[in-house]
Amino acid sequence: MPRIIVEVMPKPEILDPQGKAIVNALPHLGFTEFSGVRQGKRFELTVDGEVTEEILQQARKAAAEMLSNPVIEDVVAVRVDDEGDAA
Repeated sequence: MPRIIVEVMPKPEILDPQGKAIVNALPHLGFTEFSGVRQGKRFELTVDGEVTEEILQQARKAAAEMLSNPVIEDVVAVRVDDEGDAA
């Protein structure tokens, strides 16, 4: 079944304490290549049948109105997952 992937990230001006904790822990685990981390959310919306432009528009609306908090988060992507990846 096709899926629509929605990705949400904190707005750039919003502090990201989870990202900060991760970036501070990475060097202790041997990962010294990274200087910043921002943690976001990913939603997978499963669709019965074909993903039409109308369904994609409904996913964008759900992302803006329910899946994200527009005060502190941006919806950065709403896309159809053609490959069925789980990452």
